[in-house]
Amino acid sequence: MKIYTKTGDKGTTSLVSGRRVNKAELILEAYGTIDELNAFVGLLINQISSEIKPELLWVQNVLFNIGSILAKDGANYPDYPSISTQHITQVELMIDRLNENLAELRQFILPSGNEGVSRAHLCRTICRRAERRVVALEIESEEMTLIVQYLNRLSDYFFTLARWIANDNIIEEIYWDKNV
Repeated sequence: MKIYTKTGDKGTTSLVSGRRVNKAELILEAYGTIDELNAFVGLLINQISSEIKPELLWVQNVLFNIGSILAKDGANYPDYPSISTQHITQVELMIDRLNENLAELRQFILPSGNEGVSRAHLCRTICRRAERRVVALEIESEEMTLIVQYLNRLSDYFFTLARWIANDNIIEEIYWDKNV
């Protein structure tokens, strides 16, 4: 099987539903940003301790599911993955576990520390962008609501993970100095 089809050479692509769209359409921006986030999560996996890797692999699979849900363009495919409140609850549990041994946050912190911390912050910011792109689709459905909630929680996870990585590596958090 060839990897190239040449069907997108004129700036259009097909969604899973079969609808052909311009590659600049918001739906492609949304699931393209999800794909970008997934790639950055892969980079993060290469930078962190093995105890966190299984949950990040789970996150990658959920992100792939979200991308496929967006690509189906509202079509009903019974065998397609879905997002549920259980996914959101799982992320909340992951956040709570990471947060157990962290100092209470009383100030804004700068996204820095080491490569792992910085990659977690990059994942956080890309996740926020993905959330904005999905919200911009203005598709009102329970599934889209759950995707937005999941992405919102996931960005909180990446923030907490950045703090956890800093703490795990004995890296002092750098606080925002608004008086510079």
